Amino acid sequence: MTSGPNDDALLRLEASREEALAYAAEIVSGAWRSFDAFRPDQPEMDDELRAMLQAALPDGPTGALSVLSDAARVLDTSLAQTRPRFFAFVGSSGLEIGVLGDLLASCFDINLATWAGAASELESQAVRWISDFVGFPAEEGAFTSGGTVSNMTALAAAREHALPGTRKRGLHGEALTLYCSAESHYSILRAAELLGIGQDGVRSVRLDGDRRMDPEALAAMIDADLTLGAVPVAVVATAGTTLTGAVDPIGAIADVCDERRVWLHVDGAYGLPAAATATAGRLFAGLDRVDSVTLDAHKWLYLPKACSVLLVRRRVDLETALAHEEDYIPHERPTAHMVDVTLEYSRPFRALKLWLAFRAHGADAFRAAIERNLRQATLLYEEVRRHADLEALCGPPELSIVPFRHVPPGVHDLDAHNARLVRHLQDDARVWIAPARIDGKIGLRPCIVNFRTTDDDVRALVELTRELGARLP
Repeated sequence: MTSGPNDDALLRLEASREEALAYAAEIVSGAWRSFDAFRPDQPEMDDELRAMLQAALPDGPTGALSVLSDAARVLDTSLAQTRPRFFAFVGSSGLEIGVLGDLLASCFDINLATWAGAASELESQAVRWISDFVGFPAEEGAFTSGGTVSNMTALAAAREHALPGTRKRGLHGEALTLYCSAESHYSILRAAELLGIGQDGVRSVRLDGDRRMDPEALAAMIDADLTLGAVPVAVVATAGTTLTGAVDPIGAIADVCDERRVWLHVDGAYGLPAAATATAGRLFAGLDRVDSVTLDAHKWLYLPKACSVLLVRRRVDLETALAHEEDYIPHERPTAHMVDVTLEYSRPFRALKLWLAFRAHGADAFRAAIERNLRQATLLYEEVRRHADLEALCGPPELSIVPFRHVPPGVHDLDAHNARLVRHLQDDARVWIAPARIDGKIGLRPCIVNFRTTDDDVRALVELTRELGARLP
């Protein structure tokens, strides 16, 4: 077969690589500068941008610098969780060294499915570092795309531990049960659905007065299920619920699980980094006794998405649940492949950005940044309590979520008022907030997990809530 006239130029940039890289760096540098302080508005999509985003598949090329410019417009007109006044959900904040780590990892495009030389050693080191940081004795760990995959992987290991051989023979009428807080993350329910436990097998354990899982209620539920012949797969304790930031009593739950020989998993996707702090470390007592934990470094370790970590006490539990022997991936080395302990076969080098971040800043800087967010949550709670037209929907924050709502005099439907207020705050765009329902009351649910957020940003949330709330009819 003869080559076409331009075969040597296929998929080559029309601009020089140096020009393209310099222009991309200019875009990144401008974005970083814009993240240093809040932006007073959120740009809207104009007709030109809408038309570009509705265009058909292009058959021919557009210049590299031109399409990078278009990408910059799209990004600037999108909601960026990296901004200091983004208080919605549990956002990322795009740590700068992590952005550079993603660039390098994408450039080399290493696949961590099998042994990849120094990259594999770095991932193992990063696992040890994060284990040391939070105080969990992990024998194995893996970086995944997010808390959903990390939780799913842990519970797959728990299922095989509870019912050895299940991965081979399947489920044949066994009644499986899984226990979690009534305010656990939806990813736990999703894992139960996909692992054959089913929604009906998920036991929602009642909360105590601090919105934490009640260990006595947990014990009674497990005992009742055992009497009926059910097989408890795992208990999932939440280290920082997404709704209010509550941390389940891990030590007391570990007592229940130890006595009944039930796997204990801790979903610490949001809150677990706070275990490394002097202020909140006490909340995580008993972490060293659990079987597996998850942590999303793209949440409260400030890294860009996606960077979740699964840690397990015993490597063999992951191997038993997930390992394969395939002709196209022979085990030619004494160390097992990462596909033997993870769900993914194509695994990008996610560990690099965490490794770079700890190297560039040191663990103490991360502890200090988390402590600052904890102080800001207390500041927000105190500011809410200072004003008669605001109502805290929970007690003092354990971590960095502070739900509250606007309660002006004369408003009878406070739920409708606060739902409208959230939309007005989003339209105003000086802060970004999301609604939540707590004990049937609709309010605002700010979460502070950004190293760029200042005390003034926190006070601005309160001021703008009162200002815009007072204008609503």
